Amino acid sequence: MPNYRRSNIAGGTYFFTVNSFRRRPILTAESLRHALRLAIQKTRLTHPFEIDAWVLLPDHLHCIWTLPQDDANFSVRWSMIKRMVSQACAAEFGVGDLSASRTQRNESGIWQRRFWEHQIRDDKDFARHVDYIHWNPVKHGLVARAGDWPHSTFHRYVAQQMLPQDWGIDADVAGDFGE
Repeated sequence: MPNYRRSNIAGGTYFFTVNSFRRRPILTAESLRHALRLAIQKTRLTHPFEIDAWVLLPDHLHCIWTLPQDDANFSVRWSMIKRMVSQACAAEFGVGDLSASRTQRNESGIWQRRFWEHQIRDDKDFARHVDYIHWNPVKHGLVARAGDWPHSTFHRYVAQQMLPQDWGIDADVAGDFGE
């Protein structure tokens, strides 16, 4: 088994990208969203974390979490969330054309095996990643404005007056991400 190098800073803040298996556009289905919400709630009961930003797209998600000061194990949290969603949605989304390796590991066809993480370094890095998360549905051509995408913390940021409702319309937001 590979020994992946992961940043393990207790109390750290991390940006994640998690993909669906073979990038299937299933993550915004109502039943899967419901299972994901419940899995997050259950996981947070035993392994707390703060959700700083989130966007759920059809085939992947991006989020920023802040972990408790005495804990750095985001991998166990993702494992729990993915497992609960897979169990809840197996009949509808989970089987498919699985490899022998996935079958042997008792994996479903919902999630890509791994995830990508980046430790947030400072306030500027945090702000850039929050903007990237909120701009992602526009980047992928799913909506014309960030506020038009329903599965995003953008709406929470607007409600808390941290961003204006028309954020990104006049600015060259995409240019901020090297696109």
